[in-house]
Amino acid sequence: MALGWKGLETLVPCYPTSRRWSDRVKEVEVPLFAGYVFCRFELCEKIRVLNTPGVAKIVGFGGAPAALEDAEIGGIQAALRSKLRLWPWQYLRAGDQVRIERGPLRGVQGTLLREPEGLRLVIGVELLRRAVAVEVGPEMIAPAY
Repeated sequence: MALGWKGLETLVPCYPTSRRWSDRVKEVEVPLFAGYVFCRFELCEKIRVLNTPGVAKIVGFGGAPAALEDAEIGGIQAALRSKLRLWPWQYLRAGDQVRIERGPLRGVQGTLLREPEGLRLVIGVELLRRAVAVEVGPEMIAPAY
């Protein structure tokens, strides 16, 4: 990625999924947030970032870049490191807020979903109105107060 060549810290979180071609099914890695690259940079580097091939714009409000919360990025990074199964999820506002108490996601907070297949923790990125779901067990969670 060109931003990385410029020495900027980037993150493109991906997940494995199966894709079908006419002659086979293959496991591929695809971005959790299609069309987005997370990049840490100082405001004075805005023009340098925008002049990078492949960069269309910087997410922001009123023409000024908007920073993502460190806790949101940290939660996504913890989910990736956990090696638990994860995938993109629609962004949710309603639901039980929980904190993971045990396991590789300890300390991560999100929205709990109860589905027929089991429990899911949804970690939202407010600025992008996107989220990621990760499977969790009932023994891992506690209410977030």
